[in-house]
Amino acid sequence: MLIRETIRGLSAYFESLVHESARGDALTLARHQTFIASRLLGGALALCVFPIYLVFGGKPSLLSAFAFLWLLSPIAIAIYLSRTGRFAVAHRVSAINFAGLVTYCAWLTGGLASALLPWLVAVPLEAGLSTDRRSVVWAVGAAAAGLVGLAVLGATGYDPSPLGLPMSPAAFALIGALSAVAYAAGLVVTLQLVHRKSEYAIEASEERYRLLAENVNDMITLHDQSGRVVFASQAARQLLGAAAPAVLGEGLFEYVHVADRPAFLSALDRCRANNEPMSVEFRLRRGGADEKAYYAWVEMRCRPMPRSDGFEQSRVVAVTRDISQHKESEANLVRARGEAEGANRAKSQFLASMSHELRTPLNAIIGFSEILERELFGQLGEDRYRDYARLIHESGEHLLGVVNGILDMSKIEAGKFTIVREPFGVGALVESCCEVLRHTAETNGLSLETELAGDLPELAADERACKQMLLNVISNAVKFTEKGGWVKVAASVENGNVVFAVSDNGIGIAEKDLPRLGNPFVQAASSYDRSYEGAGLGLSVVRGLAQLHGGSLALESTLGQGTTVHILLPIDPGEDLAASESEAKAAA
Repeated sequence: MLIRETIRGLSAYFESLVHESARGDALTLARHQTFIASRLLGGALALCVFPIYLVFGGKPSLLSAFAFLWLLSPIAIAIYLSRTGRFAVAHRVSAINFAGLVTYCAWLTGGLASALLPWLVAVPLEAGLSTDRRSVVWAVGAAAAGLVGLAVLGATGYDPSPLGLPMSPAAFALIGALSAVAYAAGLVVTLQLVHRKSEYAIEASEERYRLLAENVNDMITLHDQSGRVVFASQAARQLLGAAAPAVLGEGLFEYVHVADRPAFLSALDRCRANNEPMSVEFRLRRGGADEKAYYAWVEMRCRPMPRSDGFEQSRVVAVTRDISQHKESEANLVRARGEAEGANRAKSQFLASMSHELRTPLNAIIGFSEILERELFGQLGEDRYRDYARLIHESGEHLLGVVNGILDMSKIEAGKFTIVREPFGVGALVESCCEVLRHTAETNGLSLETELAGDLPELAADERACKQMLLNVISNAVKFTEKGGWVKVAASVENGNVVFAVSDNGIGIAEKDLPRLGNPFVQAASSYDRSYEGAGLGLSVVRGLAQLHGGSLALESTLGQGTTVHILLPIDPGEDLAASESEAKAAA
């Protein structure tokens, strides 16, 4: 028990000396650990043997003392590996040092006739533990160089004075051979320990992957170069209702819907041929071949395996999961979107139809009330009748404006508002719109000003639509500006666009209301206790008409200080917009 605890303690200590870079892999950790342990133990053994040599051999010569000091050099190599983690370099340095030490000791004890020469065989054997071919080549080269060096020294007659040995040459040869065999046996034991740890690591890794593959809900399959299944996880029963062996070979292919089999095989083939991940959706049969079986949508994600697994042909790992609910949700979403679009089209058609139905009687109401207001066929005889006729006329015009706005908005949303582009003067358009609303502005005690840039070009756009946009924005500015205020209409050219800017110093708009403006039937609230007429369609019509021209609408406002509305229209609409307009006209 004590011995076992001591071994465990030493093992834990040597493991603590391994560099951090070698702790990620169990096999690499074992190799570093055994290398450090063997060098440290070898150096410690040399320290223990030196006092025994002094007892039996007496005072050592300078050459033999240097040999004992050289036996301590593996400790420095172990420290180097512990500090740097450079395993291959440490093995090469150790091989050269080991070969040099054996050569030196053999030179001291008889040269090519020394009993220590068998130790040179251990140099490449030990290098083989590194699993690095270059390290093995370095070790073989060092051992060969040692033999060549001994041969050259022997041929030149440059031999040291005989080293006094405390035993007979035969006994020394026996000890040298036995120690070499013991060292080789130690190498074999080390190799077995590393191999055993490697097997433990592989088994643990396989166990982890097996547990993962068996407990995950997605089916994991391994396919060969022909697409046949060579491994299937236990999730096959949950996904297909069949045991994993039923999926092996071409079993999975039989479960794939006939119409989806080409896509299934194509994904596996492209994944293997192009060496890149692939994803495919197809239908798998669940249950047996009886009437209760049904098909469910699944998604298979394929990934190629590296060819370092020992197989000549690359294999493909596939993870298949059930996406039936996702497909059902997607279908419901498409269905709901279709229903919403249908309802929106029905709403637009209803509004368009009702607008047409309302405009006819409204025109009659406006016309007859105007006749009464102007007394075209004689006096009414009572002033109140004229007031009532005026109110009917104003209410009818207001209602007609609302109906026209609804009609325009429904046309825009339905894509039936046709844009007819013709060149016209921008300055003339601004002046015309201001003249229409100047009387209203002056009646409300406002000043209406224009500011036109000198380089205004002709604009290729729908003049009627542009006039409607400006009239809507200017009328809003006049409506929401108090008496004594001002409204300014400007036009300029910026970055290939004509920009109309309508500014006022009216009641302004709260910052929280700005993002909502431009949506149908949305009006901004103000801090003034005043009610303004309107259905909230003006800006939405302006925004829709601007977008049909390839432009945009932007608002800047501060509550209580005023508002600026920018209408941006491109001078050159571009080929894409012209093509879309042609398609809209053809559809209409």
